[in-house]
Amino acid sequence: MLLLKTLYVKKHFIQLCLLLCLVAWSLLSCALVPSVSINGTPIASSPTNVAGSQGTPQMNIWYKGTPGVEVRYENWKSPGDNEDTITIVRFDLRYVKLSVAYQPSDPLLMSEWMQKEHATAIINGGYFDEQDNATALIVSDGQAFGSSYNRFGGMLSVDTHGSTTLRSLHDQPYDPNNDQLQQATQSSPMLILNGKATQFNANAASSRRSVVAMDKQGRLLFIASPNLAFSLGEFADLLAASDLSIDRALNLDGGASTGLYMKADNQQASIDSIAKLPIVIVVKGK
Repeated sequence: MLLLKTLYVKKHFIQLCLLLCLVAWSLLSCALVPSVSINGTPIASSPTNVAGSQGTPQMNIWYKGTPGVEVRYENWKSPGDNEDTITIVRFDLRYVKLSVAYQPSDPLLMSEWMQKEHATAIINGGYFDEQDNATALIVSDGQAFGSSYNRFGGMLSVDTHGSTTLRSLHDQPYDPNNDQLQQATQSSPMLILNGKATQFNANAASSRRSVVAMDKQGRLLFIASPNLAFSLGEFADLLAASDLSIDRALNLDGGASTGLYMKADNQQASIDSIAKLPIVIVVKGK
């Protein structure tokens, strides 16, 4: 009798442990899944699910928000049949202003940054270390932090005259004596130059991706792939093959850092970051 009672207690103890493990795994999984929505409606990476969701936009159509701001959703597929729904926000720089926000002492999730900045759109910036300090040059409201990459990577910047540029640091190195910058963030690698995919060394792992680009008409683009779909090389090839007329594109800190929010009139999209971010690129109306 005592043996049966002992076995009964052990059995229920094991069941309880298994139940607790399942609950913990479920909570952990929830924490790792990115929040992705269009106009407040959650979406999946499948184009069928997106097109079938009530109230969600169609693929491959530019939706106008506030003046100078448009958003578009496309389904991209790699040669290996990986696919994802890509969010693209495009800006006419005559109507918007760009800034770089940097606070390593108090990093925030992308959703928290959006609330803090009251931005039209916002995307994550370049790389940072374990102490949340930028690994390259940052200029925020005229104040410089860190050191510039030396002839590699790229830089998105706004000078003291309000001119926004995206350039290769190999072709145009940063010169602190001549570059009069008001805002800047650096990252690596450049993915597109003169409309063509560049050559770079990167592993073949699939990850979340975030990119800042400029098209041949001089418009700025924020581009995000929120799921573990593409390697960096695949994403560069997809950017070059797209109909976005991209002239140059810079890879930003992807993976858990990838985040993109846009709220412009009746158009809004949200991809929250998994990690807290010390660097974000902010767009507001002029």
